[in-house]
Amino acid sequence: MAYNILIVDDEKLIVKGIKYSLSQDGMEVQAAHDGEEALAYLKSQNFDLVVLDVMLPKLDGLEVLRQAREFTSVPVIMVTAKGEDMDKIMGLEYGADDYITKPFNILELKARIKAILRRSIQKVDISGKDKRLKAGDLEIDTDSRRAFIRSREVNLTAKEFDLLALFMNNSGKVYSRESLRDIIWGAANLTDVRTVDVHIRRLREKIEENPGDPKYIMTKWSVGYYFR
Repeated sequence: MAYNILIVDDEKLIVKGIKYSLSQDGMEVQAAHDGEEALAYLKSQNFDLVVLDVMLPKLDGLEVLRQAREFTSVPVIMVTAKGEDMDKIMGLEYGADDYITKPFNILELKARIKAILRRSIQKVDISGKDKRLKAGDLEIDTDSRRAFIRSREVNLTAKEFDLLALFMNNSGKVYSRESLRDIIWGAANLTDVRTVDVHIRRLREKIEENPGDPKYIMTKWSVGYYFR
């Protein structure tokens, strides 16, 4: 299967290197060099994954991601040159799936890309055998990967949906942050456990009537999270 990857970076030598390396693995690679061009690509084509630099002309990477999340749940790896936690967390706040800091080793980037692509193939395994799951006012369809609250569709990112499907298929089971990271993100050494907390909080904001007093995704203090 030839994956279609979008690389968004204004440093053309970096784009050229990534494009060459991914092409060697049989991937189709498109390139955008500013934020507006990236959004135009995302609106006109279907991609399996996006590598998105934070620092871009016209629209920065975080704004591109924010706007993109209004119409697509394509997995996104954010790239930052600053190496500051705030950049990384902001990317996760807007729905990034992973991040990497410049300067990076192309082999590490490829490992992250391949891990996310593998998980996209295995989503049915994460979702379980039941295709439609319902709890109270919440319902999900694992075939179409859609979620509904009181019959109103909720726009979830790929990782948010994977978390919710895992929880609903295993109601009452407590998952540590580390186990959620390993199941949903894989490659445990590549992803900070704070990523889990950010995604749980964003998921609660979308499905809970009162995120500060949730009725679906519960916290078991000093242990992890579970679905009630």
